[in-house]
Amino acid sequence: MFEAGDIREWRGHDVVDPGGHKIGVLESVYVDTATDRPLYATVTVGLPTRRRLVFVPLVKATVGPGYLKVAYDRGVVKKAPAIDTDGELLAAQESAVFSHYDLDYTPGAGGERRLARR
Repeated sequence: MFEAGDIREWRGHDVVDPGGHKIGVLESVYVDTATDRPLYATVTVGLPTRRRLVFVPLVKATVGPGYLKVAYDRGVVKKAPAIDTDGELLAAQESAVFSHYDLDYTPGAGGERRLARR
């Protein structure tokens, strides 16, 4: 396994937890607006009729043959803040995504958003 150079290339691949359990499929990447570096991934989870996108941090994420391994257990990720598969993360929801993983949240200096979908 190795650290992903460009995580966006892994869209459509399985996302697994540290134990190798499948969480879902990588849908998109959200970058930090201050650095343009990948910060979160959205992962498609749920039954075909009730799919949603959950957020998972990309800190310490690695890739293997056909999968992206994240540093968080499947149970934690599946309980993360989610949006509809055709929805978008609202500015007011950003802090909840960070809070779910006990990560510090600070909006931009002018109050601007921290996350942008790529």
